[in-house]
Amino acid sequence: MPTYKIRGVDVDFPFDAYDCQIVYMEKVIRSLQEGCNALLESPTGTGKTLCLLCATLAWRKTFGDFLTSANEERSNFSLSHSSGSQSAENGQTNYPAIIYTSRTHSQLKQVIRELKTSNYRPKMAVLGSREQMCIHDEVRLLRGRAQNNACHYLCKKRLCPHQPGVSEYMKKHHELGNEPFDIEDLVNTGRTMGLCPYYISRELHKVVDILFAPYNYLIDPGNRRSLSGIQWNNAVLIFDEAHNLESICADAASFDLPSGYLTACISEAKQCVDLCIKRRVIEKSADKEFDPENYAILRALLLKLETRIAEVAIESRELGFTRPGDYIYEFLSDLNITYETANMLIDTIDNAALLLEEGNTSGAGTGIKMKGAVCRLESIRNMLNIIFRDGGKDHAKFYRFHVQESQLSITDSLKGKVSRTLSWWCFNPGLAMQQFERLGVCSIILTSGTLSPLDSFALELNLEFPVRLENPHVITPNQVWVGVVPSGPSSQPFNSSYKNRDSLEYKQELGNSIVNFARIVPDGLLVFFPSYYMMDQCIECWKDMNINLFQGHASSSDFSTIWERISKYKQPIIEPKQSSLFPRAIEDFESKIRDNTTSGAIFFAVCRGKVSEGLDFADRAGRAVVVTGLPFSTKTDPKVRLKRDYLDHYATSQKKQSKVLTGEEWYVQQAARAVNQAVGRVIRHCHDYGAIVFCDERFAQQNWQCQMSYWLRPHIKCYPKFGDVVFTLTRFFRDKDFCDLKPKLAKSCTKEKSLMPLEKTLSLKSITSLAPNTEHCSRKSLSSVLSTNTSSGFDHLGQIVPANRSSVSNELGFCSTLQRSVNHFCHKKRLPFKEGISKNIQYQDTVVIDLANDTSSSEQACEVAFAATSAKRPKTLEPVDNVECQKDTDSKWPADFGSSTSVRLTQHVHAVKETFQQPTSHKEKHNTSIPCTDKTSGSAFLMQVQEKLTVAEYKEFVGFMKALKSKTMKITPLLESIAKLFSSPGRFSLLERFKDFVPAKYHPIYEQLLRVHGTNNDV
Repeated sequence: MPTYKIRGVDVDFPFDAYDCQIVYMEKVIRSLQEGCNALLESPTGTGKTLCLLCATLAWRKTFGDFLTSANEERSNFSLSHSSGSQSAENGQTNYPAIIYTSRTHSQLKQVIRELKTSNYRPKMAVLGSREQMCIHDEVRLLRGRAQNNACHYLCKKRLCPHQPGVSEYMKKHHELGNEPFDIEDLVNTGRTMGLCPYYISRELHKVVDILFAPYNYLIDPGNRRSLSGIQWNNAVLIFDEAHNLESICADAASFDLPSGYLTACISEAKQCVDLCIKRRVIEKSADKEFDPENYAILRALLLKLETRIAEVAIESRELGFTRPGDYIYEFLSDLNITYETANMLIDTIDNAALLLEEGNTSGAGTGIKMKGAVCRLESIRNMLNIIFRDGGKDHAKFYRFHVQESQLSITDSLKGKVSRTLSWWCFNPGLAMQQFERLGVCSIILTSGTLSPLDSFALELNLEFPVRLENPHVITPNQVWVGVVPSGPSSQPFNSSYKNRDSLEYKQELGNSIVNFARIVPDGLLVFFPSYYMMDQCIECWKDMNINLFQGHASSSDFSTIWERISKYKQPIIEPKQSSLFPRAIEDFESKIRDNTTSGAIFFAVCRGKVSEGLDFADRAGRAVVVTGLPFSTKTDPKVRLKRDYLDHYATSQKKQSKVLTGEEWYVQQAARAVNQAVGRVIRHCHDYGAIVFCDERFAQQNWQCQMSYWLRPHIKCYPKFGDVVFTLTRFFRDKDFCDLKPKLAKSCTKEKSLMPLEKTLSLKSITSLAPNTEHCSRKSLSSVLSTNTSSGFDHLGQIVPANRSSVSNELGFCSTLQRSVNHFCHKKRLPFKEGISKNIQYQDTVVIDLANDTSSSEQACEVAFAATSAKRPKTLEPVDNVECQKDTDSKWPADFGSSTSVRLTQHVHAVKETFQQPTSHKEKHNTSIPCTDKTSGSAFLMQVQEKLTVAEYKEFVGFMKALKSKTMKITPLLESIAKLFSSPGRFSLLERFKDFVPAKYHPIYEQLLRVHGTNNDV
């Protein structure tokens, strides 16, 4: 593995690092060395997680060996030397601990998989919930608090067969954690040994080099207190996938108390009173912990709270009742709930939870039947902890007190009750982050692929981030197509604003555009809507509305709906609102992508939904993403409205020189961040490619483009005409597909001995390789500068051009008129699913074609697309694979068409050109508008046809031209078929120009076809 010296730290990296990866690791190490916070954005696909792990563990290793080595030595001691080993263990805690967190368990699993690819083997542990780790036959079937309560009860009564032996097992097996493992590995170990994986992880986390855990283990104060083995003043916190961290922090510090939930709490308090009375009668015990009087007082307070909430005067149902955050103390003081009495109530609720656990469990011994009760009183305890945190009221200024009427249940409506929700919302996510500062953590590193804009993110968290980074991508510009589409095929503007979103014309135009995208884009296509409402409305319209009738094409025989036209090119899947249905939708999408008998699948999803968060649509699974609008939150939503008011009030109270975030800025940036997150589903690695389409005219505005991720901004182009979108997007995917084809043809051609010079076939001026170690590069790559094999410092960083910029010297004399690569990248394929479809990575020399010196060589230029793969004449090429083209010529070109298709088309190139380059008959030779003997005109037109038609359509066109030359087909239906082929959007110029090659006596027929199909042309 290559080793890079970065800021004096030797970093082992499993691959040759890209320049942006070196820069990223330098920022990480700088943050750790200086003990400061870092805010790092690096696009998905740049190896962010691997860089973060390698840089952090390399820095940790500068303090001493990982604890795995010490544990191996310690395991040689007998149990009689326990005091000595204990001192060694205490010494080990002097090393800094790395706490690596991510949002979900599945994301942590990916992180641990990256750790396995590295050369580092630190002592590690991974924390998870009982839901993931419990192996008890009955408890593992429960969920949430019911599962936690059942586990607590069994452990307290020593009825669980898996928990008691954990401590003894850990003393004898110090090697656990020496090799990377995830939750599934730990569960398998627990099942094998009969020991509880949950409590093994709890024991293991006390002495580790790196600890993996979900966010809530750090953000939630209760979970954080349970991590007793961590010395916070000697810890480093890493939050990966941190783009949602601000909302998670705010939600963790807030609460909502619906009337229905409060009623359940009152019922539980009454149940506790009954259980205590029953217990006193049976056991004749006067235990103060189970005094029914305490629970009677608790019930009375909750009843008063319910009445107090119902008495709040709400003048407007839309606005609700809102007061400053400190109003909560006045509100509760009327119920005699203060800081002192709150602690007594919390103790009573804790005892009530234990009482209910025992009361809801029947039987004895190991055969226990769990009722799965959830103690809702715990929500009251959590609420009091939030309100009276730290024993003060200073934090209340970041809150808003709000009471609103909620939707009535049928039961409440019959009883005449008013259903309300009491909320205390935190609008300063930095409160959670400030807790870590108080604990004295060394560094906090936040990283994600979509943090932009960084300034607002830092302001929201109320932390100083001296180290910041917005990294470029590792891909080249020809691997991504990014376009703003302000209008559709009929020039109807795209604008998903509230005023325009219900317009029939808007939904119709959007549907027509998606039909075009489904036709052009191969394999997987993702379409994101601003909301579920918008998605449902559009799909309903597309299923019911007949496009032909709407456009007034009453004479057309094709009365298919937009939905049917979309389904013709792509099999549709719709993101479900229910979480339980989502895995099935993903499996459905996976199977449709794998199905080679179809032309791919289209996934209709929602920004901020499940599809836009954390899923990997690499390679064929996601060749393009379409964003249909700006996902603004509902302005009238109470929480959104109050958040904006809070930020505006805070901004006016600050000094003019200080940086502040206004409510409007926050509102806009939340929408932009949701768009960036959706866009990040495609282009997942350095060999991937794809397109990003913004179907809203507002994306053309500079202020919106500035909100996009840093790596995306240079690639954004605005296309005023929809025809330009169709043309450039078709060319982008055709070139990518042709790029994948090149290595196969080149391999076939190298087997032949009689090859013509490439210069004669392609009119090449220069052929060069753009391999990383090419001698033509004017600058060395950053990774080669930092490699310990060639250099030992980081001083050359400022002289290095990032990996995504060209480092080829201008002295090579490349032609600026036309540069075409035979095969820029031959991409490695992978799917984010269980069984990926893969292709080998193949690197070929890049061929640069210079046509500037010989503009008359149209014949050579015409043959570039197919002849560049070989120096051999087209007719001598032999097919490599036997891949069949799709029979439906109206469908999109096959995503993985084989080389035999290209070869067969190549064999017909000369035949087609001969048709253009000679008159149909000697009598008609001088009657054509443009002489048919003009080779430049005919070849140039052939090139345009090849550019604008898909491969399947071009094959059909070749067949028509052969029929025209051999006169095997009547001229009228032949001309009608060609005119129909040229009547699609963006091809009207072909329809007009082809008249020049039609014999004069057939001009009246063709002119009639021109008028009919010309009016149907969308562009």
